[in-house]
Amino acid sequence: MTKADAIAAKLKTALQADFIEVLDVSHEHAGHGGWREGGETHFKVTITSPQFAGKNRVQQHRMVNSLLADELANGIHALEMHLSAS
Repeated sequence: MTKADAIAAKLKTALQADFIEVLDVSHEHAGHGGWREGGETHFKVTITSPQFAGKNRVQQHRMVNSLLADELANGIHALEMHLSAS
């Protein structure tokens, strides 16, 4: 299982997501800070979830960051988030 697949599964379950897409965009950052050969350092996530209803953007981002705290502490350098309530 790729890191993107593991992230998607974790977020889908925790957020009861209606839609989730996790893309490894590490190749777009080759040679930049935090990049490693083989990728799995930079991700773009798009999520639609009822768990985001009534929460502002900062609160939504904090939810995702909290859920991915272990991953962010162990190899993920950047996480681009596109979040919305369903």
